[in-house]
Amino acid sequence: MTSIYFIRHAQPDHDWDEDRTRPLSDEGVNDSKRVTEFFREMEIDYYISSPYKRSIDTIKESADGHGISIILDERLRERESGLSGNNMEMFKKRWDNLDFHEECGESLKMVQERNIKAIFEIINNYKDANIVIGTHGTALSTILNYFEPAYCCDDFLRIIDFMPYIIRLDFDGVKYIGKEELLIVKKEFEGKK
Repeated sequence: MTSIYFIRHAQPDHDWDEDRTRPLSDEGVNDSKRVTEFFREMEIDYYISSPYKRSIDTIKESADGHGISIILDERLRERESGLSGNNMEMFKKRWDNLDFHEECGESLKMVQERNIKAIFEIINNYKDANIVIGTHGTALSTILNYFEPAYCCDDFLRIIDFMPYIIRLDFDGVKYIGKEELLIVKKEFEGKK
């Protein structure tokens, strides 16, 4: 069995403009220690992450503690935001139509396709391993929607305040078996109003 522990990053610094280099807030840095503690006694084979700083930094201490280098995968990055930004109206519009995207942005379908391609490649390359993946709220939600199509906007909105958030997905070969939520740290998401 292959187990993938998806880690939605800890709280970022919302005042930082550039998405790719956005660091964790001071609270986020402290909360990432809960991720480290969670994995301290576990056998982990691989650490893989979105190339975004907040995702890397959320799992870095844990990876260092296991003596494992983090593999970066560009396909696991967060959704490219368009001009309309993050607000409830746009969240609902994107989830009502997975192909919808605002100008200069990615649709949820586009995010899902590149993330799922990466996930299946990881499952095939690292069979029967325990894998940690540093990810993002929207990217993770599209992955969950792929394996459980009933996963919808309400489910996405439920986890929007979870930073960090750990959920394990289990696979027999490439067959999805199930999931388990393992760590939830609630923080207020700044962009949802």
